Amino acid sequence: MNLEMEAETVVHTGGCHCKSVRWRVIAPSTVLVWDCNCSNCYMRGNAHFVVPADKFELLGNSAEFITTYTFGTHTAKHTFCKICGITSFYYPRSNPDGVGVSSKCIDSGTLTRVEIKHFDGKNWERSFDESDISSYSKAQK
Repeated sequence: MNLEMEAETVVHTGGCHCKSVRWRVIAPSTVLVWDCNCSNCYMRGNAHFVVPADKFELLGNSAEFITTYTFGTHTAKHTFCKICGITSFYYPRSNPDGVGVSSKCIDSGTLTRVEIKHFDGKNWERSFDESDISSYSKAQK
């Protein structure tokens, strides 16, 4: 059983620095955060947890403030705010059916515990095969 399955599910809210991008996500109060060292994640300090896409919702007019960057396989969609540049969430290559949520972009008060696990994005295929990251965008039973 993974860490998140043992935790209470709550509604987290969060977004970017300037608050132009806002969202809510239904996720456990305890999360497993993936710290990735691929060329993009390493440079921006990406540490995220993954949820099924249907557990994530953009709020208000947030979509008009988002732009997207892709590279390599163009599977991952690195979203960021056009105003402040913060990536508060993105669509990861490992979980194209899910959303990667930056744990540091969650409003305070709903996260009770964060466990960090390394994802070796420099050796993406091997790390993907050796991890269970793809399971985190699947609905928990």
